[in-house]
Amino acid sequence: MAMIALLVLQAVQVVFLWLHDWVPVGRLNDVAAVRRADPLPRLVLVTLVQSMPYTAGLVFSLMFYRSGGGLPGWVWSWLWISYGLLFAGELRAWWVPYLVRPEPARAVRYRAMFGRTHAFLPERNGISPNTLHCALHAATAGTLVLLAVLNG
Repeated sequence: MAMIALLVLQAVQVVFLWLHDWVPVGRLNDVAAVRRADPLPRLVLVTLVQSMPYTAGLVFSLMFYRSGGGLPGWVWSWLWISYGLLFAGELRAWWVPYLVRPEPARAVRYRAMFGRTHAFLPERNGISPNTLHCALHAATAGTLVLLAVLNG
């Protein structure tokens, strides 16, 4: 059951990383604001760079899970490294400026890109992590917990 949960969390994150800047999802994202902040070539590059490692990890996980032999050590390492880096990036980009050290330039950028999106946390240091990013960050933390449970 934990392995199925790990695969589902990976799939959710892969879908998020590929689509959140491209497909409007009501008040959860603001595609037009993201496009105003980043030119199309940069947005394409960022989407590719941020999505490919997790897509590969999901494909490898599914491939070996379906074969019934369990995940080889290199896939576990891939998942630990990639999701560890993703979580570190999420902490650095959102939670450190929100909770610890103000970053005025980042706050201005985030307000322009995410200021019209739904958020349930109060603004702090000029930032209010939006609901969609909070969901991604929770999924990433959950993935790391499941990796620890399944692969100690």
